Amino acid sequence: MKKATTLLALLLVTTTAIAQDWDMPRTPDGQPNMQGIWTNASQTPLVRPERFGTKGFLTEQEAQEQMQAWRDRYDQQGQAIEGDRAAPTDGNANAGYNSFWWDPRTQAIEIDGEFRTSIIVDPADGQIPYIGGENPRNDLRSQWRDRPGVENYDGHELRPLAERCLLTFGSGSGPPMLPILYNNNYQIVQTADYVMILVEMVHDVRIIPLDQDHHQDDLEKWMGDSVGYWDGDTLVVQTKNFHPQQSFRGSSDQMVITERFDLLSKDKIKYAFTIEDPLTYTQAWTGEVAMGRKPEEEVMYEYACHEGNYAFPGIMGGARRLEMEAASN
Repeated sequence: MKKATTLLALLLVTTTAIAQDWDMPRTPDGQPNMQGIWTNASQTPLVRPERFGTKGFLTEQEAQEQMQAWRDRYDQQGQAIEGDRAAPTDGNANAGYNSFWWDPRTQAIEIDGEFRTSIIVDPADGQIPYIGGENPRNDLRSQWRDRPGVENYDGHELRPLAERCLLTFGSGSGPPMLPILYNNNYQIVQTADYVMILVEMVHDVRIIPLDQDHHQDDLEKWMGDSVGYWDGDTLVVQTKNFHPQQSFRGSSDQMVITERFDLLSKDKIKYAFTIEDPLTYTQAWTGEVAMGRKPEEEVMYEYACHEGNYAFPGIMGGARRLEMEAASN
């Protein structure tokens, strides 16, 4: 019996070594070394397109066709814009710049050889499980906007955080850290007691203490109060107590996000997140994103938002001008 147990253990070790076929880099304190600059750029959507239903994965051929379609779209929208063209008449300010400014984002999310149809992997339909079936708008900004007589441009607090250069758009800052239009780069630095994640977009940073308790409930921070620990070779980070003006897809102040970082190879991290909020969602739900290592020769430059940016006073001034014109008619 002892020989059989020993043989089984050897087989398991051999099988694991063959499957891994690489040496896990480790920090001096023995933890997986995830330090470096990573990108999660992809056009795989958070929510699964309805045409896929419960189909969570693409075949390799389907994935190649999808990625080629993304490349074609990127190339088509990267054509030079005529400098003397007329201003858009539909109010589409996005026509002001083309895909030259974007991350190409032509890779479908692939983890363990499976190409995802959505970032959400649970529930099985790839949809956000909202209470009542739609976004309940539990965030503070929506509550302010819903007050009688309040208009969207009455004050700067009513504008999105990205427009105010406080956090990036689309939850690029995280958590959860999701792919956005551009600047999908993250730098990870580790010590025995902390993990630091620096986000290129808006130059946000999380300094995550390990094996410590959360701060008191009255300490509410942009990107929340994060604490982490190692579960074997998985870095687990739990975040709660988000700033009252920060929300994810209509979440309330009860939101708790648990992130898991797994180093799958020297060049890939599986980043998973689970979101809980009893006031917004019928159940906890989970998404997964692949993060790829950037070449060592590439550096991450500081992204500046408000420096020299006079757009926001113009936005508010334009709103006051429209109010004056409406009052004079």
